[in-house]
Amino acid sequence: MTRLFKKFTQSLPTFLTALALAITIWILAVNSTDPVDKKTYPVGIPVEIVGMDTDLVITNEIPQEVTVSLSAPTSLWQTLIDSPELIHASIDLTGLREGTYELDVEVEVDAKPVKVETIGPASMQVILEPLYSKYLPIQLVQPSQPAVGYEAGEPVLSHSYATVSGPASLISEITEIRAIIDVSQANQDIDRNIILAAYDENGIVVENVIIDPEQIHVNLPITQRGGYRNVTVKAIVTGQIASGYRLTNISVSPLTVTVYSADPTIVNSLPGYVETQPLNINGADKDRTESLPLNLPAGVSVVGESTIKISVTVSPIQGSITLNNSTIELVGLNPEYSVIISPEIVDVILSGPLPILDDLNASDVRVILDLTDLQPGTYQLNPRVEVDIPELLVESILPETIEVIISIPPTATPGN
Repeated sequence: MTRLFKKFTQSLPTFLTALALAITIWILAVNSTDPVDKKTYPVGIPVEIVGMDTDLVITNEIPQEVTVSLSAPTSLWQTLIDSPELIHASIDLTGLREGTYELDVEVEVDAKPVKVETIGPASMQVILEPLYSKYLPIQLVQPSQPAVGYEAGEPVLSHSYATVSGPASLISEITEIRAIIDVSQANQDIDRNIILAAYDENGIVVENVIIDPEQIHVNLPITQRGGYRNVTVKAIVTGQIASGYRLTNISVSPLTVTVYSADPTIVNSLPGYVETQPLNINGADKDRTESLPLNLPAGVSVVGESTIKISVTVSPIQGSITLNNSTIELVGLNPEYSVIISPEIVDVILSGPLPILDDLNASDVRVILDLTDLQPGTYQLNPRVEVDIPELLVESILPETIEVIISIPPTATPGN
């Protein structure tokens, strides 16, 4: 036994030398067929924050990614490039409290054999502050005004209060949560979502805080003030165009205007439209555009621009005809409602072959105003014209829009 042990100890150096030589030869053989390659990973690795207490918040800007260089066999590099999720970067905040820390970035690779050579940056400064919250009323701010003659009513907010959370140093500065709503030139109710923002006592927005809810729904009624009214503009045209030409269109801009009177009864007594001063087109053989004032009753003025641009389109004949005083046919009115329209008649300009126009009957043309699904209220609607003769074309309707007032009639009393 002693002789055997002595023989083993004598041959041990030779055995170890042979083993080391074999391992070296194996490593050289592996490296010759699949050498280790050291290079920088082609994309940044996102940095994950782990272990941070829920009552703390990071208040400084830290890099969102790091650059790493790795050593790995050549055969493994393509797998690493195709699967960036195999590489993880993190900074561990476990057990840390309020304060400033310089923390190492830890990188792990879920693949073997891979060695992390360098990390850039290798460490990051992290400033931790307590996470505070405030519960504040929401202030609705209207920095603009509705259209002239309109006013904003009482707003309805989906939430009256909001919670703002963030670092103690920022939360202490916040004095107000605002919802800013733009009502400039509004002439109808506003119904929209508004994003909230936090402000300090100087009216400066405080960033990097969390507001819950992020936005609220606001309904703001917009109503017309007494003495103001929107009315349709009707162009008055006189004279006959040149022989051999036809009048194809008369348009006005704007289509409606807002009028005002210190006596609201005067405005309310208007028929729903106002006329322009007459435009004389006698002998016209080309298009004309002129700006003319409105023919307004005494005590009534226009809000804004007081002149109306009238455009008259004149084209060589085929043929055209103006059907004056065509009655408007109402369809789709709820039988429980009553309606008043103004004006009740319109002028219709038709074009087409002259022989057909000469034989045209009033019954061939219908002017229809569709009131389907309309609720009580005041509307400016465009009538449509239906012509039973396909060769004829509707060129224009004067006026283009009709004022429609739908109401619920009063309940009749017994004996009346």
